[in-house]
Amino acid sequence: MSQPIKGDRPRPVPLHIPGLPPANPTYSQAVVLGDLVFVSGQLGIDPMTNRLAGDDMRSQTRQALLNIERILKEAGSGLERVARCNLYLTDYNRLGEANEVYAEFFHEHKPAKTGVGVSQLWAGALIEIEVTAAL
Repeated sequence: MSQPIKGDRPRPVPLHIPGLPPANPTYSQAVVLGDLVFVSGQLGIDPMTNRLAGDDMRSQTRQALLNIERILKEAGSGLERVARCNLYLTDYNRLGEANEVYAEFFHEHKPAKTGVGVSQLWAGALIEIEVTAAL
């Protein structure tokens, strides 16, 4: 069996979703590679105000997941195609609050998930969420 030529390998395709909080110039909101879409960590930033959706875990989690849902839709995927989800929380003791909102978005579908406690997030956010999904 011959090895594929490097030039024949798929290349990552960066996505920019208009109307969502823009990614800074060092990364893309999402990248499609082959049949997968990798969504960069999303904070609970309301795209209408470019501010955190609230100062509580539930509202920030909800907004982050709404942003992810929109990115996936634009990429041709959806929450039902998420294979992996990583949650980064500044207060790990509040994971239960985040999980309550998470369950509203992922009903019967249960992606692989990791929760990690971190010391701080940009803009004083309480949670950041990233996902990998199939197209």
